[in-house]
Amino acid sequence: MKLILTHEVTGLGTAGDVVEVKDGYARNFLLPRSLATPWTKGGQKQVDSIRKGRETRAIKSLDAAKDLRGQLEARTLTIAARAGAGGRLFGAVSQADVAEAAKAVGLTIDKRTIEFAAPVRSTGDATATVRLHPEVQATVKLAVVSA
Repeated sequence: MKLILTHEVTGLGTAGDVVEVKDGYARNFLLPRSLATPWTKGGQKQVDSIRKGRETRAIKSLDAAKDLRGQLEARTLTIAARAGAGGRLFGAVSQADVAEAAKAVGLTIDKRTIEFAAPVRSTGDATATVRLHPEVQATVKLAVVSA
C-alpha cells in the first residue's frame, strides 16, 4: 500500500515521504495513529505542502532542538510507578509516563518521539531516546521509583 507519512516514523521515513508498506502495517498501525494518509494522485499537493512546511520549520527547530537536548540530558526524570516487593513493575514505563515526567519539570516533548531500547519493567535507572529533530536525538536518564 502506498502512503504519505504525516509524522516521522522510525525506520520508515519523515513527514512528507511517500512510502510503500504492507497492507496490514498500514491498516493496523500507521493509519489508526494518524501517522500516514493514503496516497492519491491529488495527494501530491499534500506531499509538497508538508515538505515545504518541514523545510521552513527545520532551521528554527534545529536550534530549539539542540537547546532542549541540553536541558533533557542535564536532568534525570523521576517516574513513580506501582511495583511489587522485588522491584518489578506492574506493567512497564510508557512513553506517556516519560512525557508527563518531563512536563512536571517544565519541558514539553511529544510522547510519539520517545523510544526505549528495551522495555523498562523494574525500578532503578534506565534510559530513553527522544527524537527532537531528524538530526538531533537526546538520551534521557530515568529514575524509576516505587509509588
